[in-house]
Amino acid sequence: MARIQPTPGAEGADGAGTLPGGATGRRKAVRYAVPVVVAGVAASAIGIGSALASSGAPDLPKISAQDLIAKMAASDTQQMSGTVKISTDLGLPALPSGLSMGGDTKGKAKEGASPQAKLTELASGTHTLRVAADGPDRQRLSIVEQSAEYSVVRNGDQVWAYDSASNTAYHSKAQQEQHGGKGPHGGMPGDVKDASPQEMAKKALAAADDTTAVTVDGTAKVAGRDAYQLLIKPKQSETTVDSIRIAVDAKNGVPLKFTLAPKGGGKAVVDASFTKVDFGKPAADTFSFTPPKGAKVTEAGKDAKGGKGGDKEEKGGRLPEGMNGLDGLTGGAGHQGGSKVIGKGWASIAEFKGDKATVPGKGKSQGADKNGDASKLLDSFGTKVTGDFGSGRVFSTRVVNALMTDDGRVYVGAVSKDALVKAANAAK
Repeated sequence: MARIQPTPGAEGADGAGTLPGGATGRRKAVRYAVPVVVAGVAASAIGIGSALASSGAPDLPKISAQDLIAKMAASDTQQMSGTVKISTDLGLPALPSGLSMGGDTKGKAKEGASPQAKLTELASGTHTLRVAADGPDRQRLSIVEQSAEYSVVRNGDQVWAYDSASNTAYHSKAQQEQHGGKGPHGGMPGDVKDASPQEMAKKALAAADDTTAVTVDGTAKVAGRDAYQLLIKPKQSETTVDSIRIAVDAKNGVPLKFTLAPKGGGKAVVDASFTKVDFGKPAADTFSFTPPKGAKVTEAGKDAKGGKGGDKEEKGGRLPEGMNGLDGLTGGAGHQGGSKVIGKGWASIAEFKGDKATVPGKGKSQGADKNGDASKLLDSFGTKVTGDFGSGRVFSTRVVNALMTDDGRVYVGAVSKDALVKAANAAK
């Protein structure tokens, strides 16, 4: 559990207040869950604003933002099932013919039931997920396609991933102490739980601090249930995020819908919403799984030929690297060595230091790039920029931008191109 230390808050000019939380607390909260202490801090340390839920459809009792956050944090829903529709439009550039997010077809065949390729598919387009949970030790999440289904199932300490398209399965054991936690997805292996509106909402709240205004902005009907709408607005002008809107179940405090809107306007970058939801106990056989006849099964810690492989974390019950891919949809990022964070809040920029050998067409890599193909590819995606730092390229999506300098440094954040150049200039 992360401990978020109370910090003095200030009312904004618009009457909307802020959420407390230091950078260290935010990182821990993003990795696990929004702790109940958030509710206590929000309620006792500062008021998050006098804004109350306005009248609308449906007609619900008025509630303050701090009370709504407290309701979310205190929610202890252990059982649920339903269907989630998730639409993602990051504005990723189209890759040249022959290339794809998931790699070539031969590579996909080798991957089998590894979650990596499947979860990268969620980075664009519209997808349907089916979810079910019965406490921290039984969960199921399925990505439903027209002619196939990909599922991750946990039942006690048994974890299975199965791809019906290739008839391949992946099996591991989950350690209770690693994956325990409050809520219906507390024990989900890896970070597959991050596909749900609940987990996206938790990350958004965990990342909120005095750079954020939080208010209740009306009501809504989601999956047939009454909900309040919590509006999270960054105060910093550098960020590319306009707002995050979370529809919270008026009865039990469970987030039912998560929408991230960019400053540039247009459709949402991420829109995840329950279309059906039931808070009753799912049938026991929902969490049962037996590999179909003829399925190729890979055991954790072993490669496809039965040899030893994988890392210690995988043997402990986490699914292979790539299961954490959904983190990127809501701003989460795994820690990497040699990096540091510049700035704070929504204007935070991660700096990674490399060398010229890591830049295509520069330094040692030039011999391996005789035709300049990699440099041409980068030029087609990125925009060349210069500054006191030297020169480089900015690669842009609708929210996250990255600056790669010619001397191997990388600056990444949900900020504007100018903010990245400014950070690179200051770090020089």
